[in-house]
Amino acid sequence: MERAEIGVFGGSGFYRFLEDMSEMKVDTPYGAPSDKVALGTLAGRRVAFLPRHGKDHQYPAHAINYRANVWALWSLGVRRVIGPCTCGSLQPGIKPGEFVFCDQFVDRTRNRKDTYYDGPVTTHVPMAEPYCPDLRGLMISKARELGIPHYPRGTIVVIQGPRFSTKAESRWFSAMGWDVVSMTQYPEAALAKELGMCYATVALVTDYDAGLEGRPDIKPVTHDEVIRVFNENVDKLKSLIHATIQAVPRNRTCECEETIVRSRMG
Repeated sequence: MERAEIGVFGGSGFYRFLEDMSEMKVDTPYGAPSDKVALGTLAGRRVAFLPRHGKDHQYPAHAINYRANVWALWSLGVRRVIGPCTCGSLQPGIKPGEFVFCDQFVDRTRNRKDTYYDGPVTTHVPMAEPYCPDLRGLMISKARELGIPHYPRGTIVVIQGPRFSTKAESRWFSAMGWDVVSMTQYPEAALAKELGMCYATVALVTDYDAGLEGRPDIKPVTHDEVIRVFNENVDKLKSLIHATIQAVPRNRTCECEETIVRSRMG
């Protein structure tokens, strides 16, 4: 079986990154992942790419088999994962087209399969710091070098979907001081941590969420506006991921790998 060291979840546009690309069907104990895994080379590194929603975007966020997706990359040898996402802003100062390197999440999903540890070994994985500080820090440094407007930290609220938030929900999220809202960071980030993988995200802000509408300086969100902002900024996102993969150290010095060992009881 082919192997890889770095994994990426994202949209179909990332296929163009990889040299000598091949696709592989990966079976997991948790069912089928969203699609075949693309394996290839980037800057001399072996990279595995999996479209989170499937090639045709056939799986909405609440229907993604996150356990299978993360396990598929892990089974191929991946130990570092970059999981970019799009999001809505909950704060007027965070504008469409800017990037947020989230350091915290708030889970507002329900009934998603969100752990590999249903027994018999009791395992309590600490989630105080859900994102790998080393991988996240590397991505921030590359964003700075590339001149990409960004926030080096932020809290992302993960909602169930497929519907968006009501104005009341959105206002609540904003009032709590949370920064952006999306549908895919949970349980993806938590599952990666359960397997001892380094995981980091960058959230591309495409719109202002519903609770901020009505302000004179903020336009109401529309589908066309979201697509426009995404298309205007996707090349920046690709450049960031490309630069990050080129700079990832060969050896890990963070505690992500040891965390799971220390979490098992008995």
